[in-house]
Amino acid sequence: MNCLHSLPHIVLELAGFKGDTRQLLQVSETSAGWFNFSSSIMVGKYVGQLFGSLGVVMRRCMFNVLSVGPIPNHLAFIMDGNRRYAKKRNLEFGAGHKAGFLSLISILKYCYELGVKYVTVFAFGTDNFNRRPEEVQMLMDLMLEKIEGLLEQESILYQYGVRVLFIGNLKLLKEPVRVGMEKAMKATANNTRSVLLVCVSYSSQAELKHAIRESCKDKSHVVEALNSVDKAYGSTVTKESEECEKISSVFSHDRTQDFCQDELDESGAHKASSVCNNLTVGISNGVIKDDEKIKGECCIVKMVDIKKKMYMAVAPDPDVLIRSSGETRLSNFLLWQTTNCSLYAPASLWPEMGLWEIVWATIIYQRNYFYFERKKKQL
Repeated sequence: MNCLHSLPHIVLELAGFKGDTRQLLQVSETSAGWFNFSSSIMVGKYVGQLFGSLGVVMRRCMFNVLSVGPIPNHLAFIMDGNRRYAKKRNLEFGAGHKAGFLSLISILKYCYELGVKYVTVFAFGTDNFNRRPEEVQMLMDLMLEKIEGLLEQESILYQYGVRVLFIGNLKLLKEPVRVGMEKAMKATANNTRSVLLVCVSYSSQAELKHAIRESCKDKSHVVEALNSVDKAYGSTVTKESEECEKISSVFSHDRTQDFCQDELDESGAHKASSVCNNLTVGISNGVIKDDEKIKGECCIVKMVDIKKKMYMAVAPDPDVLIRSSGETRLSNFLLWQTTNCSLYAPASLWPEMGLWEIVWATIIYQRNYFYFERKKKQL
């Protein structure tokens, strides 16, 4: 019996309580418990701190074990299941997305503790503009609210030295949200330890259209410069310049409809290829002088040119793409960047995601590491 009475004192000492535990704990002779209501609250507080500290120690030990193998440099997330989470628990409108933000903070903390440099999240796609207006407005308001919260000095961005970047066609967003995003990017520009990329108003089709359009604009400028190289061959070069301008105009629209409904114009790539082929033929037949060969090569739109113009060019390709709720669709997200990437689709809805999903994603990456490294070398 004496052991039972001394147990609360032992718990408080383990939790780091300093002071006279006899004054804190008052054993009640008339109740079945060890202490009254007020003392139980205090014990609960310190026991919570104790188990919280134990959880941190266990997590660090687990991460140390995982760090024996390769750690993914870049994790990407499709945050799916917020609405289903709210419906499943009969929560009010928008509560699922608020719970999803709390899950995002925990996921970011685990990733940065593990040593992941880049984290990308799919926050809002161009297709989401087709949802009910009140839901879109709620998401925009919530996004603006959370951006302001992340800018506080005690937030995870400053705790882990995270630079935040918003990726996508930000022109489609309302001015208050866009201004808030620009403020966040500017405020965290000097953070260098980790990077958080938030894809907003994003789709891979829009990203490809943007990259091809910008690449063709660059090449058209090169072709225009060739017009002044030699008047004798000016007509040939001028023709190529006109073709490049036509290609550029195909992708010159900034309307919302182009980004939300149009599919990628495959004929643009074909036209660009024809222009480059004509220049190559001219070089091989001696129509274009030897000193113009380098300029001719610069007119060719290459894969590397398109990749440099991608929204996601600011980060390396992801090592693992994780989609919550068990769905295995990419949903027009990072189609270009996931050529050599592990896919992981846990059954948990996004607000239910936690430490174990990050651990399993890392294990999947380590298991497939050498295979994907060989694939990358073959490119």
